[in-house]
Amino acid sequence: MLLHLSTWQEVEAYLQKSQGIILPIGSTEQHGPTGLIGTDAICAEAIARGVGEATQAIVAPTINVGMALHHTAFPGTISLRPSTMIQVVRDYITCLAKAGFSKFYFINGHGGNIATLKAAFSETYAHLEDLQISNAQNVRCQVANWFMCSSVFKLAKELYGDQEGSHATPSEVAVTQFVYPEAIKQAPLSPEVGKGHRIYGAKDFRQHYPDGRMGSNPALATPEHGQQFYELAVKELSHGYLEFLSAE
Repeated sequence: MLLHLSTWQEVEAYLQKSQGIILPIGSTEQHGPTGLIGTDAICAEAIARGVGEATQAIVAPTINVGMALHHTAFPGTISLRPSTMIQVVRDYITCLAKAGFSKFYFINGHGGNIATLKAAFSETYAHLEDLQISNAQNVRCQVANWFMCSSVFKLAKELYGDQEGSHATPSEVAVTQFVYPEAIKQAPLSPEVGKGHRIYGAKDFRQHYPDGRMGSNPALATPEHGQQFYELAVKELSHGYLEFLSAE
């Protein structure tokens, strides 16, 4: 059930059965010469919809722009500052909590969002209590990173070994190829790829990772691999969401 394709009466009826909601969140950032700029949001949205179908949960509209300041030296990247993203997440949760939702399960597609999401949760709990919203003490938030699912990690290791890398990875590119086969990109990739450098500012990032990849070889990706990663992530995160719902 997709929130943006529902009526308010349907949402009201859903809340009589469940107070859980899935929120996909990603990023709009470069993913190397062959990765789509929307990769992180595409993966999160597709997997969140799969989890929603498997668990009969409502799925919120995708938050497409995340915290990607270190990628902004590459054309096409759009980023929120951490402080802005905290307010966006806080406002999303506040509106939905007022309606009666209390369990917020963020399916995340971007590693750079994790720290800011956790900070946003802390601010939101305090904010809801300050507003004296009736269900404030029942609100719980959790971030679930699809790319960190144990089954996904295991398959990526089996398929790609050390060439999985940590950004513009063949696993995430494969998922986008499965979701959007008409948008598969081809480009020459240098055998030399940056890896192991700390992340600081955008100019420093581009200097150390000139084509945008971080130790990865996305040429190994296939749509068939993408379907495998998708199915594994949906299965594991569906279980995680149901556990989250039942937890105190």
